[in-house]
Amino acid sequence: MSDPADVLTDLRAEGEELDAFVGELNDEQWRLGTPAAGWSIAHQIAHLAWTDRAALLAVTDPEAFAAEVEKALAAPERFVDDGAEEGAALPPGELLARWREGRERLDAALRQVPPGGRFPWYGPPMSAPAMATARLMETWAHGQDVADALGVARAATARLRHVAWIGHRARDYAYLVRGERPPAEPFRVELVAPDGESWTYGPEDAAQRVTGTALDFCLLVTQRVHRDDTALRAEGADAERWLGIAQAFAGPAGAGRAPGEGTR
Repeated sequence: MSDPADVLTDLRAEGEELDAFVGELNDEQWRLGTPAAGWSIAHQIAHLAWTDRAALLAVTDPEAFAAEVEKALAAPERFVDDGAEEGAALPPGELLARWREGRERLDAALRQVPPGGRFPWYGPPMSAPAMATARLMETWAHGQDVADALGVARAATARLRHVAWIGHRARDYAYLVRGERPPAEPFRVELVAPDGESWTYGPEDAAQRVTGTALDFCLLVTQRVHRDDTALRAEGADAERWLGIAQAFAGPAGAGRAPGEGTR
């Protein structure tokens, strides 16, 4: 886990980078479709604003957050889309302002969480660094959808280390959410960072291994690209299976992208 101050600084930078893409869009561009079926750019930003609000409630008002969890349990297949639809219906200027305000308020709240403090979430309780890491992962992933919709390229940055970390940590979840038993043995993941350095996770002598670029790994675990459209290499049948189902985000098993459909 990264230092809390570092990940919060990186979360702010990730939000600012995406803000630079959408801040000057006209109304027609806000309605552009993204690779996520049925979601426009407005839906992507609305989803981020909605999740930031949920995170803020979890940190500052657990009782109000518990009510949100009840809503989610009542409509588990719809509550995420419903939140995005509601926000996407707002005038773009209002949606943008809501997202910006929510980012600022969440940043301030997370910086006030005492060391070791935890708060409820849709899954296990979260610490401030874990929440910031999850929010960065989502901001980066949905930002990729926005970039794809606009046809612009984004430079990979060292902030991907947070996405890679949570992608590796979420290995067992990808199996469990599909009703499968996770492999008992740990995996080794060796990634080439954007600056050429090596990011490694898991024991060096593990038989099951994944190697490749950090960008490919992060695109895969956020399901922004199909396994076949990466240069990731798996050694071992279990490692190969994981690359076919990996997901860094909470919630039901994602459908992922079809071959050739993702970022490239």
